[in-house]
Amino acid sequence: MAQNVDEIIDRRRLRRKLTFWRAASLVVLAAFLIALFSASGLGERLTKKGSDHIARLEITGLITNDRPMLELIAELKKKKHVKAVILDISSPGGSTVGGETIYDAIRDLAKEKPVATSVGTLAASAGYMIACASDHIVSHRSSMVGSIGVLVQYGDVSGLLDKLGVKVDAVKSSPLKAEPSPFHPATEEAKQMLGRVVDDSYEWFIDLVAKRRNFGQAKAHELANGAIFTGAQGLKNGLVDEIGDEETAKQWLVDERGISKDLKIVEWKPDRSDGISNPVSLTALARFFGIDTQAFNNYKLWETIERRLFLDGLMSLMQIEFPSSEGELRQ
Repeated sequence: MAQNVDEIIDRRRLRRKLTFWRAASLVVLAAFLIALFSASGLGERLTKKGSDHIARLEITGLITNDRPMLELIAELKKKKHVKAVILDISSPGGSTVGGETIYDAIRDLAKEKPVATSVGTLAASAGYMIACASDHIVSHRSSMVGSIGVLVQYGDVSGLLDKLGVKVDAVKSSPLKAEPSPFHPATEEAKQMLGRVVDDSYEWFIDLVAKRRNFGQAKAHELANGAIFTGAQGLKNGLVDEIGDEETAKQWLVDERGISKDLKIVEWKPDRSDGISNPVSLTALARFFGIDTQAFNNYKLWETIERRLFLDGLMSLMQIEFPSSEGELRQ
């Protein structure tokens, strides 16, 4: 009887092991088939992206040197079923380098496929820079465009350090190394150095707008004073080509670029799956940066944190001043 019990126990153990390995094999096989399915492009061919269409590319929030976005733009250039691209822009701008890299990528894309822009809430600074890369800019009447310019910001916490009794010393190879420093007021030489950097990028930005919008240098300089304009004002001064929405941009592609009116607009998104996925880590980082975690999913939350971390250097960014409770303006 004892032997029979042992045999029963052994058979049950064997069955559990077999069940485990069968399940593991099915998981591995399923993963392999999914990878094969994805690599073959069959999944894409079975969706709307598998037939001729117009690609919608959203460019929203702060502009950074966005590698997944640049990879997607390069991919759209190669996709035979993508007959045209509409940029859906709602951005206050961001880093000048980020705007420049995406601008260059869009201009390269435009060599192969017609590109139009539909401005949502705003396309300002680096956001407007990217819009200029397209062949036609459409905005709503109340959209905001412009804010053409460049800035560099630095902090000065020397007053706070004095109150705390903290002094920071440094040994430098030259006077302008690591200047301006937040630990003491900027010297006149440091301000002049930053001024030269800003002026160089500013003139480049102006030349870009003048070339893409067919402006003379005088008009380009007149509009590049950092001012923001409504879409209606932008239409009058040449920053915008037409008042309308995404369908207006599509109609331009049909009328002026010979795109079929029957093509659907299909959204394409960059692959951001390499971001941090641990929700606990994300929440901790978000709280450190004062970000409300309730408004984001994991990928959007990581994207926001990433921009807080790496938005540095020269910026082409619209900043709005609001009245404080004392009636004074604050940034």
